[in-house]
Amino acid sequence: MSELRYASGKLTSIEINSTFYGPHRPESFVRWRDQTPAGFVFALKAPRSITYQRELSEVGPAIEGFLSGGVLELKDKLGPINWQFMPSRRFDPADFEAFLKLLPKTMAGHVLRHAVELRHNSFRVPEFVEMARHYGVAIVMAGDSKYLQIADVTAPFVYVRIMGTRPTESLGYSAAALDVWAERARCWAGGGVPEGLKTASPQKAANVDRDVYLYVISGHKVVNPAAAQALIDRVSVRSGSR
Repeated sequence: MSELRYASGKLTSIEINSTFYGPHRPESFVRWRDQTPAGFVFALKAPRSITYQRELSEVGPAIEGFLSGGVLELKDKLGPINWQFMPSRRFDPADFEAFLKLLPKTMAGHVLRHAVELRHNSFRVPEFVEMARHYGVAIVMAGDSKYLQIADVTAPFVYVRIMGTRPTESLGYSAAALDVWAERARCWAGGGVPEGLKTASPQKAANVDRDVYLYVISGHKVVNPAAAQALIDRVSVRSGSR
């Protein structure tokens, strides 16, 4: 049994990091799709060859090339696309808005969900939050790392990356910490605003349901799958579903 087939039987989603470093053949996306169960979702990191460009307003052809290069073979298993920027990238309103305008909402009949991951403090301003909200693009929320945290909700979904697993915890986190993240996920899913997170502007609860994509990355990587399973169990038990 392949690692992916096994992992997808335990988890509900995986973030593919390798797409950040280079292209994949369409056959790879087909294989990932076919080896995973119904309802499973992949998040993809967009290529750094796009997000690391000096002029974001000029990356339209590269975006189209990435999205038409096999990504859509995932079909209904294609989840959000994470456009991660280097820590030195500063908020240039005109250039960044030009980039957001280039992100298609649909392609070949597929609805696309985009998230942007920023690591420079210049982005934690209301102007950027409102810009992301206008285009329906999520801001990736860095949960417990050294990176910039912008917890403002700007899209119909929430994208979270937590990085604090430790070798001293069999599940990566303490039971109390897992409870906190599970409760935050439930709060976001119900349209709420979790406490204790850093935002750039005042947040209000919304009477809507949201999809929440929460990934356990970095940290003590060997226990990350256990932490993810523990979070799934906690959310499932409270919601009454498995």
